[in-house]
Amino acid sequence: MAYTEEWVTARARNAYEHGRASFGIRPERTALLVIDMQDEFLRPGWSPYWVPAATRMAPRLRQLVEGCRAASIPVIWTVFDDTHLGLDRPHALRFLPHADTDWRRPGPAEVGDQMGRRPDEALIRKPSYGAFYDTPLDTMLRNLGRDTVIVTGTLTNYCCGTTARQAYERGYKVVFGSDVTATDDESRQEAELAVLRKGFALVLTAEEITDRLAAAVPAPEDG
Repeated sequence: MAYTEEWVTARARNAYEHGRASFGIRPERTALLVIDMQDEFLRPGWSPYWVPAATRMAPRLRQLVEGCRAASIPVIWTVFDDTHLGLDRPHALRFLPHADTDWRRPGPAEVGDQMGRRPDEALIRKPSYGAFYDTPLDTMLRNLGRDTVIVTGTLTNYCCGTTARQAYERGYKVVFGSDVTATDDESRQEAELAVLRKGFALVLTAEEITDRLAAAVPAPEDG
């Protein structure tokens, strides 16, 4: 068979649009990752890093969090914080400064109150985009017996997308929430989802995730 340009392009386009991943989601093997739903991204007008789309999708993500709790799926939260005086950040970040603003976080990064994080849910303070970089996340997931992660939060094409790729490279099954992630320019959302859909993750809406989790839970026996 001769693989023409038209054939390979159509094949790639189909994968970008429809994805390649196909696996079941088992609640007892799954963890929900809520990435960086913190004040500077969520609180309107409070910082130059506000992500309006994240503020709008927060109630939907909160609903998914509640659903995962009901299914006994552990919820793990992250914040992008100034850990260890910034000395543990990747060296390359020094060449990508946010030099267009002198805004500084007044204290440690905190999950937005509207997300309803519980004190008994793990919070990882990460020094870079990916939640696996120089954090205990991989150890935590393995100790919990989890081989599947649901990635949600903000920003889609930075911390969420990087976390999804890192999870994939570590052998996890990755579910990526298409409408429970958000970025600072909504025109970039679908481009990132397409790449993840083709190469790294099962991309689903919050409703689709909820339906699959419900279908995986055995119905209670009568009597």
